Amino acid sequence: MSDAPAIAFEAVSRWFGDTVALADVSFTADGGVIGLLGHNGAGKSTTLKLCAGFSTPSSGTVRIFGTNPRRTPDVYRRIGIVPDHSPPWPFLTARRVVELSAELHHVEDHRGAAAAALETVGLEDAADRPVGGFSHGMRQRVKLAQALAHGPDLLLLDEPLNGLDPTQRSHVIELLTRLGREGRTVIVSSHVLHEVERMAPRVLVLVNGHLVAEGATDAIRRLISERPRRVLVEPDRDGRALARELLALADVDAVRLQNGTIEIETSDPAALSHELPQAAKRTGTLLRGIRPVGDDLESVYAYLHDRARGQAR
Repeated sequence: MSDAPAIAFEAVSRWFGDTVALADVSFTADGGVIGLLGHNGAGKSTTLKLCAGFSTPSSGTVRIFGTNPRRTPDVYRRIGIVPDHSPPWPFLTARRVVELSAELHHVEDHRGAAAAALETVGLEDAADRPVGGFSHGMRQRVKLAQALAHGPDLLLLDEPLNGLDPTQRSHVIELLTRLGREGRTVIVSSHVLHEVERMAPRVLVLVNGHLVAEGATDAIRRLISERPRRVLVEPDRDGRALARELLALADVDAVRLQNGTIEIETSDPAALSHELPQAAKRTGTLLRGIRPVGDDLESVYAYLHDRARGQAR
């Protein structure tokens, strides 16, 4: 059991009535910081709840340190959780909230452990104020202190950077990175890739309950960067001459004319940004508008989803 990974999912699915929250997800995690990336509703919170033993898989198996967390209460002493909701007991001080958490985990010196955790997250000066009067960012740090007070081997953090100012965000990222280097397993959910890549060398990408990409963070970044991009151009005249000029460019994969608008598909947006003005100048075309299409986060995840389905065929 001691050699078992911190987390092992094997063909895990979880559904609620007709809604599929996770679909046949398999992965292992053991040591270091791992990013759980996906849009809202992708299945990140469901995955964390399964890891924490708050939920049971509809099919497949979840093992935490080699055991079923639903049947092995002792494993909870090794888990620290930062949920997405506010800390409990808003009428209590931050110190007392963290002390109670340490007590519930049977920490012998719960007061000392709470004080150390509050100092770690930078709340020692506000420790004796009621949590109900805290800002959202301060409440996030109270939850992180609760998760750390009993010295867990596995940390499950649901959007822990939400509501933090840039200084607090950098402090938490540095802290989580250090915990990962110490050998703890830290799972950080987020929908923002650039936040995750600052601390997690490995990423799991969920889309609509499916694990569509997994691997080194820089490789996932390259994969996203390589996806085709679409740009809409509004010329001041008939766009056929400009369209022909654009089709001759090496970085343009396709050009479509529709209702006087030119839609360009490119694998290199940076190169296109330099070449498009030159092509317009050569054809005597004035560009009245240029805008990207499908460059939002949902589109990025949809691309990864479609790519994963294509590879599975």
